[in-house]
Amino acid sequence: QVQLAESGGGLVQPGGSLRLSCAASGFFADSATIGWFRQASWQEREGVACISGREDYIYYDNGVLGRFTISRGDDKQTVFLQMNRLTPEDTAVYFCARIRRSLCLEGWWDDVDTWGQGTQVTVSS
Repeated sequence: QVQLAESGGGLVQPGGSLRLSCAASGFFADSATIGWFRQASWQEREGVACISGREDYIYYDNGVLGRFTISRGDDKQTVFLQMNRLTPEDTAVYFCARIRRSLCLEGWWDDVDTWGQGTQVTVSS
């Protein structure tokens, strides 16, 4: 059974950092395209970062470029989202998802195969 499980969320002060983990099971995650999304209250879910199953091609939304880093774990079944210089505008529930396509090109956020359950990130002083 294909499953994704996020962890690592929590409360952090502005300017702080968090590392989210997405643990995959039921499929070979190292060759899969995995995306990170977030959904703030009363807003639509948005894709913020994606790592391709092929060639490790990576996409970042402009709002997180230079602050967030997506990467794969050595265990081949985990994808991380390192988030630095967090601001209150980053407060949201963060989800990881398996993406059907092999590259994180335009529109990858509309091609989700499986969602995780989400983890809450709150940036506040």
